[in-house]
Parts: sequence; C-alpha cells; structure tokens
Amino acid sequence: MITGKERKTVKDMNYSGQTLAVTIQEIDRPQPLANEVLVKVAYAAVNPLDPMNIRGDTKLMQNYALPLTLGNEIAGEITAIGTDVTDFKVGDQVYARLPLAKIGGFAEYVAVTTDAIWYTPKDLSLREAVAIPLTGLTAYQGLFEELAAQPNRTLFIPGGSGGFGPIAVPIAKSLGLTVIVSGNAAARDHILNLGADQYIDYKTTDYWEVLDQIDYVIDTRGGADIEREMAIMKPGGRILSLIAGPNKQFAKQLQLPFWKQLLFSLAGRKWDRLAKKAGVEYRFIFVRSDGAQLKKITEIVEQQAIVPAIDPHQFDLAHVKEALELVAHGHPTGKVVIKVQAG
Repeated sequence: MITGKERKTVKDMNYSGQTLAVTIQEIDRPQPLANEVLVKVAYAAVNPLDPMNIRGDTKLMQNYALPLTLGNEIAGEITAIGTDVTDFKVGDQVYARLPLAKIGGFAEYVAVTTDAIWYTPKDLSLREAVAIPLTGLTAYQGLFEELAAQPNRTLFIPGGSGGFGPIAVPIAKSLGLTVIVSGNAAARDHILNLGADQYIDYKTTDYWEVLDQIDYVIDTRGGADIEREMAIMKPGGRILSLIAGPNKQFAKQLQLPFWKQLLFSLAGRKWDRLAKKAGVEYRFIFVRSDGAQLKKITEIVEQQAIVPAIDPHQFDLAHVKEALELVAHGHPTGKVVIKVQAG
C-alpha cells in the first residue's frame, strides 16, 4: 500500500534477450530542492529511449547507475514547490522531458527543476500533452541547433507520418522551410493540413526517384536509408539522424573525454564516410530538457491546434513491462502512454 511518504516506481533490473525485465518498488517520495517543483505524475510516455536505457545502449552518452527509475517524459500537477520557485505554483499543470541526469518519470511523484518544465497546452488533456515534450524538443533542437535551418530552404522527413512528423512539420514551417514528408497513405491529409508542402506515399513512390537538391534531411529510419537520403541532398547540406547513432562531431560538440571521442569516431565512421562522399554533413542528436524551448513549442501546438496521436492501448504502472515491449518490439500507432495512479 502506498503511504503519504512513498511512491510506486518502476526500476530497471536487467535485459535478457528480447525480454525487458522491470519491477515495481516503493521508495520515499522525493522532496523538491530550492529550485525544483514536486509533480504528481498523471501520465508518463514510453519512448524508444526507455528500452535503450535498459539495454545499456546509451551508457556512453549518459551512464545511469542501476537500479534505475525509468521514464523520460511526464505530465501532471505541481503539489509542492522549492523555496526559490517563483514562476510556478501548486496546482499548475505542467509537462517535461526530464533532465538527462535525473530521469524517472515512471513514478507517482517526480521532483524536477523549473528550467525543464512548462505549462501544458491549454486545449490538450494531460494524456495528450505527455506526447509533446520529447518529440517537440527533438524537432526544435534538431532544426535550430543541429541543422541550423535557414528560411526558404527545403527539409525532407522520410517516415514522417509517425509520431515525429506531426509535431516537426509545424515547427519547420514556422522557420519558413519548404517541408516534404514521406509516409503511409492514411496520414497524407493530416500531414498536409499541418502545413507540409509535399507528401510522398512510400508504397507507391520511391522518394529517391523524385526528389533532388534537398537542403536538410531528418532521418527517422536509419540503416540503408541514410545513403539514399544523402543522395538526394545538395552539396553542403546537413542530415540529422534520430536513429543511426553518434559520430565524432557529436562527441566533440558535447565535449566528451578523448576516449569517448575516439569510440564515437569509430562508431560513426560509416556515416561520416558516406556524408563526405555525398558532400554533406552528418549529425546525431541526444535530446536534452529545456523549459524555455518547451514554452515556444507549446505556443506552436496551441496556434496550430496540434493533437498528438496516442496509441489506444491502456497501461498503468503495473503494466509498464507490456508498454515497454510494445515500444521495443511492437507497432504502436501513436505515443505509448502510461496512466500513473498517484496516492
């Protein structure tokens, strides 16, 4: 039974083959530091990053001690504030991509710094809102920081009919970009209504046969597609992968130790070689929390009346394992969301 001093949480234990092993534990409810708020979590989102954390795929970028409380994305209500907090108050509904060094969204309560949160969009439920932060920040940081996208240029998002495209397209259009998306036929009208200039049905048209002179690509597929994506780009363009993995530039940008720069140079040399051959620059992103950017994303969500797709499966904390398995090995039809039962 959960008492006033404890919360239910999910701890990462191990990864064995294709099975993601997690367990539920009770631990002390966190107390917010001076610059933190305590959020009573209503919903947490499950992302591909969560199974990656279990498998240890991210340990060179962010090495978490085990056991680990999982969860990168939350939406809920503030129940307590630190002594230095002035911008938020008890009762505010907020959401966040939690700070890299302090994740743990699969829990009833989360203490989080105010520079990582913002108010949820006014026309979205908490269940809908939780699908925004990580995807929105990926698009925002990718476009502004990694691609340094300039107006009147062209962006292509292959596989953009999933959870990423519907948020990335309006952000890209706000920058004055021409946006082309490929994906399934069912999402065509929705993506075009969000502002995309061209939509390619991947079942009827090979994008590499019809596109050329693309300035920027955001790769959501990885693997063999990257070479095809680079082949349609202008010399001097930039390609940002959300999937394929880091390279030397990524390690240098984060000012990682020399030994990590060497490892990432080796890991990413395939992509760097292909990029050099195509005359473009390869980039990778590991998205951080940023409340100020989340504020701007929220404004776009409200202005464009964006409603993210939520997978219809119903999960609570007791069924986090099933939610993780769906994200890792299934075919979700939107953001996978966990309803968190707070005491």
